[in-house]
Amino acid sequence: MSAIPTEFTNVTAVTKANVYFDGKVVSHSVLFADGSKKTLGLIYPGSYHFGTDKAERMEIVAGGCEVKLDGGETRATYSGGQYFDVPAKSGFDIKVAEGICEYICSFID
Repeated sequence: MSAIPTEFTNVTAVTKANVYFDGKVVSHSVLFADGSKKTLGLIYPGSYHFGTDKAERMEIVAGGCEVKLDGGETRATYSGGQYFDVPAKSGFDIKVAEGICEYICSFID
């Protein structure tokens, strides 16, 4: 498993937040010189469903969550230092039972 980044250098941070589920999920976009994009976000306690167009890697920075990928039968638990991948044109259910789940979402080509 790769190490979760602790910082990004030489990037552009978009100040306008992406706000979902009445403010219970909030992220900011980070743009890299090579044209790639990531989002850094917080998920507050609750259950949410996200659809994806592109494939994504969700890296958990801190906190924890339970995830079920669309079409899957099982739920998996992730905590700080772990990640899960989401196929393109799909989605996932994510549940945060307590605290705040901090994440980095990378869009995979």
